[in-house]
Amino acid sequence: MTRTLPDGTPVTMRTLHGGRASSKSHDAAGMAIARANHHKEVFLCTRMYQNKIEDSVYTLLVDKISYFGLRNNFKITANSIEHVSNGSAFKFYGIARNIEEIKSFEGATVWWNEESQNLTKKMFTTIRPTIMRNEGAEMWFTLNGQLVSDYSWQRLVEKPPKGALVRQINYDENEFLTQSALNDIADEFEEDRELAEHVYLGIPYSDDDQSIIKRSWINACVDAHSKLDIDMSGKCCVGYDVADSGADRNCITRFNGAIAEELDSWKAGEDELTQSSLRAYSYVEEGGLLSYDSIGVGAGVGSILKNAGKKNYSKFNAGENPFNPSREYAPKITNKMKFENLKAQAWRDVADRMRNTFNAVTKGMQYKPDELISISSSIKSLEELKGELSAPRSDYSKRGLDMVESKKDVKKRLEDRSHDLADSFVMGACPHLVKHQTARLNLGY
Repeated sequence: MTRTLPDGTPVTMRTLHGGRASSKSHDAAGMAIARANHHKEVFLCTRMYQNKIEDSVYTLLVDKISYFGLRNNFKITANSIEHVSNGSAFKFYGIARNIEEIKSFEGATVWWNEESQNLTKKMFTTIRPTIMRNEGAEMWFTLNGQLVSDYSWQRLVEKPPKGALVRQINYDENEFLTQSALNDIADEFEEDRELAEHVYLGIPYSDDDQSIIKRSWINACVDAHSKLDIDMSGKCCVGYDVADSGADRNCITRFNGAIAEELDSWKAGEDELTQSSLRAYSYVEEGGLLSYDSIGVGAGVGSILKNAGKKNYSKFNAGENPFNPSREYAPKITNKMKFENLKAQAWRDVADRMRNTFNAVTKGMQYKPDELISISSSIKSLEELKGELSAPRSDYSKRGLDMVESKKDVKKRLEDRSHDLADSFVMGACPHLVKHQTARLNLGY
């Protein structure tokens, strides 16, 4: 097992990801026993939930000890494994119920977390210092990724810390699979290729079925105006999401017609609202519009802009009634029959246009420019925007009308981050859903 990367950096993290039948857990267990038999290692073996020892990698490790003929070298108890002479040990925990106890765990040289697709930012950032304070320590993660947007996939595979060795392994490298198993896997690929790629190749899903906006739709929107070779430009609209409190940011998205061309975000408190409001307005080009979040701290933006002699700005009150409530959203279904509030209407509007863009780009379907959305690939924080736009899920009010999942619930899945970039994007994309002082922007609505 290599201890350094090609550039000489010491290996401090190992990620083994892939699909079912890949033997990744067996490989990790075999290497763990080999190292523990050779020299002293203290393994902290974890998973999200462990109701009983059989839920852990305990049984797998015991099997490897027997397979290698090392039963005389290890003392195996009902809930631990120890080497009889060199001090190596394996301890087993479920993170969900024992994170504070794990936080104070002493002397671990390897943290092996099984089924790491469930790992959260809090778990990683809590346990990492416990392990890495020990000289030469390593973190091991085995997983079959679930969603591209998951923290675990982004942190352990896509954007791992320095010193990480990331390896994909799949069933085609497992020489112990029977022909019957291989035949069954081949059948599953014929029946449902996308599902089989997820299960057996470890390819995470790009879409959460509950999301209002699918990530695959967002990906199709990147440079869609170039892909489709159509003019989607128009009047400027800047969406401005005002920071309320805590870790919230001020965020803007500047649209040129139906093309999102620029994002910006900055930290500033309520006492800096004047500076932030003027900074947001500075992105409005001649004849354009600023659509701002008027709830909470944002309620003061209008008066600030008025006192500064600015024009062409409009309130976006997410909780107010849908815009044009009597207009049909679909045949015989009006906006007020479909949406609980303006926020739900705007998010669905953006989702519908992004789905149209996906169909235009991938299937050649025809739409008018104002029925589409494009996102410039040159904007900063593009991947962050994708994650935020695809995070909120559909919800329903007590009246059975469409709503957007609460910010509180979204923040839990975004590891306590607000989807403020996405909110500014939606406001910037929907000038046709707010009242403003000047003539309506020429977007074809």
